[in-house]
Amino acid sequence: MKFTCSRTDLSNAVTCVQRAVATKASTPSLEGILIKAYDSNLNLSGYDLEIGITTDLEVQIDTEGEIVVSAKLFGDIIRKLPEEVVTIETDERMVTYITSGNASYQIVGLSAAEYPDLPKFEETDKIVINGGILKDMIRQTIYAVSDNTSKPIYTGSLFEIKDKIMTIVAIDGYRMAIRKEQIDSDSENSFVIPKKTQSEVLKLITDEEENVEIVIGQRHTLFKVGSFYVISRLIEGQFIDYNSTIPTGTATEAVVNTREISSAVERMSLLASEKIPSPVKCEFSSDEIKLTCKTSMGKANDSIRTTISGDDVEIGFNNRYLLDAIKNCETDEIRLILNGGLSPMIIKPVKSDDFLYLVVPMRIS
Repeated sequence: MKFTCSRTDLSNAVTCVQRAVATKASTPSLEGILIKAYDSNLNLSGYDLEIGITTDLEVQIDTEGEIVVSAKLFGDIIRKLPEEVVTIETDERMVTYITSGNASYQIVGLSAAEYPDLPKFEETDKIVINGGILKDMIRQTIYAVSDNTSKPIYTGSLFEIKDKIMTIVAIDGYRMAIRKEQIDSDSENSFVIPKKTQSEVLKLITDEEENVEIVIGQRHTLFKVGSFYVISRLIEGQFIDYNSTIPTGTATEAVVNTREISSAVERMSLLASEKIPSPVKCEFSSDEIKLTCKTSMGKANDSIRTTISGDDVEIGFNNRYLLDAIKNCETDEIRLILNGGLSPMIIKPVKSDDFLYLVVPMRIS
């Protein structure tokens, strides 16, 4: 195999593909990038048996072939090369020669035959969505995906398409995030996509004007983002009926400035500790929210003026859970809806239903 290409293009492709490569694997090939050079296309693939990222580059190919090289070493070398033009060649002993300007390297590769095949699946549905919208939807919900592997279904987000509306739902037992957008699709479908897959798609969406294709199969899905393809398994299982978990009724409601309450909770968080969780206590009364945090390190108080209707209520929250929800509200004002001190608080925009966040309270002494 021998080809010549742009260092910048190759470096960008390797950096993205490398994120799907296993850092420690029982099979050496899984710690590598598969390079295939055929016709005028260079294909790069990374795959850790859970998620695969692949892309094509247009390059000048002198000799066709394929090889697996160490992802970390190859990536480090390409990023440090001195010139823009790079020539890469392999021989029958699986040695790879990398040349750029006066710099040259020889690294040992592996046979492409040792690399596992990326999943192939039959398409059952396809959705096209604006990249910027999908990026916002994932970013505003991924924080609530569970890291608890004892319930695998919640280590991903539910993607639900119905009546031309796409909904993403994430839940971890302490909070829930729901984000909705209208899309041009007649599909009726639902599937659960792992957190890592969403995180990689998020990083790959650089052109927010470009559409993203989501191809769905029985057990796998594929995201086409620009020149990259992200292939992932779907998480199997029964996702909770999230609508039934949303409290009905409104005993207390406050309309608050998002930045003001975010700053106030951040100030309370200065005394909070991960080792000994202490709630941020919120008292809703007389058009004012009083915030208090008391820990072994000290005590903090703050308050913000706002419009409150309904009953007075005293409620406590884990500072990080509350802050995560507020920081993902991309509106100037938000509605806080409460039904007593023990029921989850609902956070919604004032003038739409684009998002809904639930935060479960902590008991306060």
